[in-house]
Amino acid sequence: MGTSASATSQAAPFAPTHQADHQGNGMAEHRRSLQSVNIHNSKAKSIITNKVAPVVITNNCREEFQIHDKIQSANYSTGRISDLLPEHYLVLGEFFMVQDVYNRADVLNTTKSHGAPNFRKVKGKYPLFGMGQPSLNGFKQVLQRLQIDGCEEAIFICVREEPVVFFRSGGDFIPYTPRGRENLHENLHDLDRELSAEQIELSIRKELCDFAKLSENKFYVYNDIEHFKDEPQQVQILSEEDIHVTEEVYRRPLFSQPQHRYYRLPLPMEGAPLEETFDAFVNILRLTPNLFLMRDSSRPPPALLFSCQVGVGRTNLGLILGAIVFHHLQGAAESPRYLWQEMQKSEHKLDFQVIELLISRLPKGQQVLDEVDDAIAMCSDMHNIKDAVFENKLKLEGIGEDYQIQGNSTKGYFLQRTLQSLERYVYLLVFNAYLHEQYPQAFPQSFSQWLCMNAWIYRLLACMDSSELSTPASLITDGIRVLVSSQFLATDLLSTAKEMKVANFRRVSKMALYGMAQPNSEAVAVVMSYLTDQRRGHSTILWLNLQEELVLEANGQMFTPREPGSLEQPIPVCVQHPQKLQEMELALKQDILRCEKWLEVITEQDKQMRMFKTCQTIEELFVHQKSVHPGLSYQRIPLSDFCAPKEEVFDQLLEAMKSSLAEDPNCAFIFNCHDGKDRTTAAMVIATLTLWHINGFPECEEDEIVSVPDAKYTKGEFEVVMQVVRVLPDGHRVKREVDVALDVVSETMTPMHYHLREVIISTYRQIKKAKSEADAQCLRLRSLQYLERYIYLILFNCYLHLEKKDSWRRSFSQWMYQVAARAGVYAILNHLGFSEFENPDDSLMARLRFRWLPHSVQFIPMRGQLI
Repeated sequence: MGTSASATSQAAPFAPTHQADHQGNGMAEHRRSLQSVNIHNSKAKSIITNKVAPVVITNNCREEFQIHDKIQSANYSTGRISDLLPEHYLVLGEFFMVQDVYNRADVLNTTKSHGAPNFRKVKGKYPLFGMGQPSLNGFKQVLQRLQIDGCEEAIFICVREEPVVFFRSGGDFIPYTPRGRENLHENLHDLDRELSAEQIELSIRKELCDFAKLSENKFYVYNDIEHFKDEPQQVQILSEEDIHVTEEVYRRPLFSQPQHRYYRLPLPMEGAPLEETFDAFVNILRLTPNLFLMRDSSRPPPALLFSCQVGVGRTNLGLILGAIVFHHLQGAAESPRYLWQEMQKSEHKLDFQVIELLISRLPKGQQVLDEVDDAIAMCSDMHNIKDAVFENKLKLEGIGEDYQIQGNSTKGYFLQRTLQSLERYVYLLVFNAYLHEQYPQAFPQSFSQWLCMNAWIYRLLACMDSSELSTPASLITDGIRVLVSSQFLATDLLSTAKEMKVANFRRVSKMALYGMAQPNSEAVAVVMSYLTDQRRGHSTILWLNLQEELVLEANGQMFTPREPGSLEQPIPVCVQHPQKLQEMELALKQDILRCEKWLEVITEQDKQMRMFKTCQTIEELFVHQKSVHPGLSYQRIPLSDFCAPKEEVFDQLLEAMKSSLAEDPNCAFIFNCHDGKDRTTAAMVIATLTLWHINGFPECEEDEIVSVPDAKYTKGEFEVVMQVVRVLPDGHRVKREVDVALDVVSETMTPMHYHLREVIISTYRQIKKAKSEADAQCLRLRSLQYLERYIYLILFNCYLHLEKKDSWRRSFSQWMYQVAARAGVYAILNHLGFSEFENPDDSLMARLRFRWLPHSVQFIPMRGQLI
């Protein structure tokens, strides 16, 4: 039977008693009033109707009350799963109530013996248990089982994020969940970030009681969604006591056993939990003295029992968290290392760069890794997180062999699954590192606070989509990706291509700072001749290429690989060293020359087919120019478009300029990106501030009076910016100097109408005019990235002031992590937003974790789809 559904929204219910009735003498109203008080008939001696609300006089004539029943005016929706099934009310306006756990889900066959599906204890000595969702009687059976096993104290943690309600059935209460008609097998997630699962469950119960009042105390539910035999089933609802919410099922039986406690800790189906979820777990630990190192050793530690729907994925994650905690509580002597060695000999090694880098930088990194792997091995009866990473990666790699059949959607799906499973594993490593530092001190810092103090971890995690997961560059020769020319990507707004052979060439007034789009070999020769001629006479030149994407010169024209469906969007190559970019460009060059066939390219005019006879990397292009101009130096410092430069990028730019100026104080600096606009401008502002600190600042005029709409915000005076300014020493002057530098650089590109500060508010204002939700999300993200970049420029200028006395021996990244972090800067950046107009926390992009991801592969947010 099909599962298509029709739904209608009606102001009045469809029950016959509520149809329009225009009989005289008010009989219709009288009949409706009687219907609305049918649940009170057992108390009523008489019912007096009127135009306001019916009045009930009780049998003993001692009580008189008036009923204001608002159910009739509720705007409830109805629908059916198929034309052969009855129409009925829908929960939350669109969902059907489906029995929660199907029989085949109980793989371990423990429902009858233990009371819950897939009930189990982890390997080893730790009192850790997992299970699927029990009924009320099933949970009571679980309690009895724990009592038999000698558990004096137990903590029950439900890790479900979806709402669950329990209908009375015989002498038990059976769990049901609301599900959409498109997929009756899948529970709901991410319903409302502002409402907890408990609040949603209470709302559902209220609706169900209303539906029952309107349908002769009955409601339809579904038990068999495979064959729909004898479906739907009717359940009787006389009062709220016929429906339990999750909290009631777990808490009420605990009154007879006061040593036991219950918590709701929603965990995501995929990916790593949010930081506040880890914080909530830590709060559970804080509230359990018997889980502290200074506990009463005469008492055994409490048992931890985690449950989700079927007791597999999320339960497994909870068990691993519990195992890591017990390792810290009971020490290495109790660590089940032998289990990992004996039972996981065939376990796959996760040789991801992000894991290696994380372990190399974390204190006790290898120990942190071993402990997490031990915990995973203990809890691997039904699910292994490391195997999930490996299997998803294998499927992703297999797409390359059959890419043209499976296409981008399949690749995107498995890329997302691989990244989510990898993220879950990596966050377990990070959480264990947090426990190493905070557990012995009884958690003076929450996990969220600790991560803000160690924001370098967020930077590292943002590279989880590195080239080891990306589709190989050879897909160019397979016709899957296309080569796009620089002329197509870089509009020559400054009209310099005719004279300089490169788009958007410009110079900062009175400074040896130049910017432009990506030049080819001819343009590089023209620019070098221009800078070294008799008039300008630069003998030393440092050329800084800011592109993080792959770039090649083929047949004298510059090209970069792009996805056919998003030609404007760079394909990110997240690498830790520019040398890796050069290696990848060399591989792409060799592949193009070796294929000897016509390739599709996108030029300024249209699509064309080209066969390339010559091809060289940017590095090779500059090797030739160095032989002509010995004073030329070239460096690649990859910078992401639109975003604030990473802390290490500031370090690299500053170090490159210091080294060049040490050799020649009159050195000229050239910056280029793909179009000479966004990244080039940001680097030129950084260079301007650096030169001012070395050579002296120009006289700064008083702030000009700006009489334009949003003048305050055009000047960058956002609340979050001023919050940072108030933290910084002499913050107002530091901000003013940055504003002057932005104005100076902006003067070089007036025809572009582009100003790094003014673009913040102008981009944000475009959100309301967006043609689609996707466009609005992109604009919101972009405005936050522009805002963050502006703040980083202010922070960098403050660093230049404070560290100047030591000749900037401490790098900017060290200063940010050692000084600025302790002043709360990353905590501010972790709630970034336009608080003047909205609540920043309504958007996941306000957080470092999500905002720092490469925006072109931003399948995140994984939960709630809020940007």
